[in-house]
This record gives sequence, structure tokens and C-alpha cells, in this order.
Amino acid sequence: MGALETKSTHPIARAVVLHVGAAAAGVPVDNVEEIAGHGLRGQVDGRAVLAGNTKLLTRFGVPYPPEVDQVADSIVVAAIDGKYAGYLTVADAPKQDAGRTVQELRADGITKIIMLSGDKDSTTQRVANELGIDEAHGDLLPEDKARYVQHYKDAGRKLAFVGDGVNDAPVVALADVGIAMGGLGADATIETADVVIQTDHPSKIATARRIARATHSVVWQNIWLAFVVKGVVLALGAGGLATMWEAVFADVGVALLAILNAVRIQQMKF
Repeated sequence: MGALETKSTHPIARAVVLHVGAAAAGVPVDNVEEIAGHGLRGQVDGRAVLAGNTKLLTRFGVPYPPEVDQVADSIVVAAIDGKYAGYLTVADAPKQDAGRTVQELRADGITKIIMLSGDKDSTTQRVANELGIDEAHGDLLPEDKARYVQHYKDAGRKLAFVGDGVNDAPVVALADVGIAMGGLGADATIETADVVIQTDHPSKIATARRIARATHSVVWQNIWLAFVVKGVVLALGAGGLATMWEAVFADVGVALLAILNAVRIQQMKF
């Protein structure tokens, strides 16, 4: 399992690789196929291996003990040569600044925060309760996430979606604003996103909103500055009162003032 998971960028796969350590190093892995929302299939040291969730085993007709479905935490199950081999439990822990992020977003005017996850629903609900998230849904495939997002869009909501896994790419593209976490994010999600957070700190999402608002304000300030100055110089020119220097200021001078005004954003604390 660990050797196969080295071929995935999913956070759970990385946790598995970290757990098995050096045992996964140097093991030949071939013909790897990543099945969205399910897991991985490939050849490990010449043997057919499946690693992912229970949906993966069901998809390939591999029977597994019924008690596996009763495990509360997220799990990674494995099958070797078409036979169930076992599972690992993965306990999700919220990032240190996740709770602060939820509070900052609420203070910033976000009316509803929803969690859509491919992890077990019991784990998803536990994390959502810890963070104070309004609504949470687990055990979702990529198409399930897309269906939820489309539902909220059809209801007239403006929606931003934050994701990091390759399974999140379709939903990131569907949202009004798609945000990718760039530190551990999959390349497909990063390429699809409108906004890329360069670290894995969720609090940067709230920071990005403040930067965007400040930028929006400066842009409109520069637009009105240009309109007012050029309008005044145009009126003076129509009355024969403007010289060439006023015209130069209305062109080059306004551009310089706009640049200086925009530079102020670098001095702001977000």
C-alpha cells in the first residue's frame, strides 16, 4: 500500500507514506491509475494492488469484512491480487489556524460556510463541529461535490470553493471563485483555480479577501482620479486656458499618480 501511495499527491496518501517510512522506498511501482474519488490501482513488485476507500474495492468486486464500514475514522483499505489485505485508519486533525479562519470569514461577512469532503461522513461531521462550520457532507465523490455546488449556484448564491486535491479540480472550476491551496495542492486544481494560496494556511483565504477589497478600492480611486483630472483639463482646453503642460499632466502625471496610489497597497497591513 505504502509504495503505491507514493504515486499520489493526496494528503491522506502522503500520511500513509509518512507512516510506512523507508519500507516503501525502492519498491517498483508500475501502471499506476488514479481513480477520482476512489483511490489508486497499480502494479507493486509485480502484484496487482488497490489502495483507497471501500468504494474502490466495491468497484473492482473485491469483498471485504463488513466491520470495515463501521470504523469511525477515515480509512485506507488495500487489496492485493484481488483479495482484501487490510486497512489503515487516518485521523484528520484541523489545521492550527482553521478555527481562526472560520471566525475571520464570518466577521468579514461570509453568511454560510459549508464543508464538502470525500472522507467518511462521521469524520467530516466531527471536524465541522469542532470548527463551527454551518453544514457538512462527507463520503462525496467529485461529481457529488459538483452537484452541491451547482445546487447553491442555482439558488442564486455567489460561491467560492477551496480545494487542494485532484478530485477538487472540477468543483474549483465550477465555483464563481475557485481557490487552490498551493502548498500541498494537486497541479490540476492549481491550474484550474482563479486564486492560488501559496501556503497551506487557511487563514490566508481571509487575508486574500482583504487584499482583494483594498485592490478594488484603489482601482476605483484611480479611475475616478483619471476621469476628474482629464475632465478638468478638457474643459480648460475647450476654453483656451490649458497649455501643453496641463495636457502632459493629464496624461503622464495621472498615470504616475495612479501608480503611486497603487503602491500604497504594499504598505497596508492585512
